[in-house]
Amino acid sequence: MKIYNTLSRRKEEFIPIEEGKVRMYVCGPTVYNYIHIGNARPMIVFDTVRRYMEYKGYDVNYVSNFTDVDDKIIAKSIEEGVSAAEIAARYTKAAQDDMEGMNVMPATVHPKATEEIGGMIELIQTLIDKGFAYEKNGTVFYRTRKFKDYGKLSGKNLDDLEAGSRIAVDDEKEDAMDFVLWKPKKEGEPAWESPWGDGRPGWHIECSAMSNKYLGKTIDIHAGGEDLVFPHHENEVAQSEAANGVEFSRYWMHNAFLNINNHKMSKSAGNFFTVKDIAKKYPLQVLRFFMLSAHYRSPLNFSDDLMESAAKSLERICTAVFNLTHLASAAKDRDYDDGEKEYMEKIGALKDKFEAAMEDDFNTADAIAAIFEIVKLANSELSAESARHAVEETRILIIELCGILGIICEKDDEMPDEDIIKLIEERTNAKKERNFARADEIREELLAKGIQLEDTREGVRWKRV
Repeated sequence: MKIYNTLSRRKEEFIPIEEGKVRMYVCGPTVYNYIHIGNARPMIVFDTVRRYMEYKGYDVNYVSNFTDVDDKIIAKSIEEGVSAAEIAARYTKAAQDDMEGMNVMPATVHPKATEEIGGMIELIQTLIDKGFAYEKNGTVFYRTRKFKDYGKLSGKNLDDLEAGSRIAVDDEKEDAMDFVLWKPKKEGEPAWESPWGDGRPGWHIECSAMSNKYLGKTIDIHAGGEDLVFPHHENEVAQSEAANGVEFSRYWMHNAFLNINNHKMSKSAGNFFTVKDIAKKYPLQVLRFFMLSAHYRSPLNFSDDLMESAAKSLERICTAVFNLTHLASAAKDRDYDDGEKEYMEKIGALKDKFEAAMEDDFNTADAIAAIFEIVKLANSELSAESARHAVEETRILIIELCGILGIICEKDDEMPDEDIIKLIEERTNAKKERNFARADEIREELLAKGIQLEDTREGVRWKRV
């Protein structure tokens, strides 16, 4: 399995620290509002990485945080006249609901910054003790230039950088590039006791502390959006490696940006969409399918046309599984003939093609293409005359491969035959009473459930499609 490592800027063979185990940290959202579709991409992408790792037999310890204390959360709380904790709790729950809708599995641990302050204070104190941090009037700063490898992740030269973090340049800093680890309390803001006075942590320190607590000093994979490479992940490296004296993460994975109609997403441009906005127009399974239709390191453009295309593509897979389910009941209970043996070899080769795509830096676009090849082959070569086992194996394989991608392809709204018959009888009576609107309504209702009607001289025939 090869992973593109942001640290080395090349694909590397994945070799875990401990055989059979993967320690993975993914930066989660700051919960000051509903998550947007830019947040959704890393959630879906790295959930898929986790799923494939587990499919390959790894025991994955997957940690993803919620930043629940932050300037934006505090600003939102002041705007609404409620506590910062209330804002954070509300939008954490909303994020979890959206993640469930996108079929993102819960992390092994979802730590919250406000519940991990003690670990952050300990880490900051270690950095002070080692000379990598200093306190000025209740603010603790990190001495960026003391860490000789600063810039190794982002490739940025420290001498060429201005202060690029969320923290403005401060006269109390020894150097303009130093960043804040702890900030003193301000009126009306949440605060915690510390050796440097009441206050709260800076943004970067939380992930270092939580990763260290739940995964250890060195982890296998650290991941997030490419916007986090600098300064957030660069600062995490500096903090963690200075404090612990060992490599922080062996592999760094970053997904590319998401654009809206070929433009950067922003509220000011009027092209900002939350996951909840999308859920009003499309099932969130369609959003997941769309996100995986491109390689995670490629920029992805979002538009209604592309989402419609994703919806149709996903429906094609779901319809194939639906048809195979019913074809299995009509297929023959016998051994494979020569043609079916050849067919099963082709199916096996396409499964290998799917795995090869995923092994090559999680190329989900090519993995989905392999699934479509299986669908096409099944549609052209399987029939009611086929061996039942060939039909069943194909159906199970499509479901399994989609499941690795977190895509649900089994329809759960299938109607029992007796309900179909009742609706057909109601439609027949409606036509006799010249209530054609109701008759058409029933036809559309059945079609939406995968039931196609055909009016013949002998009466109404129906079939599942």
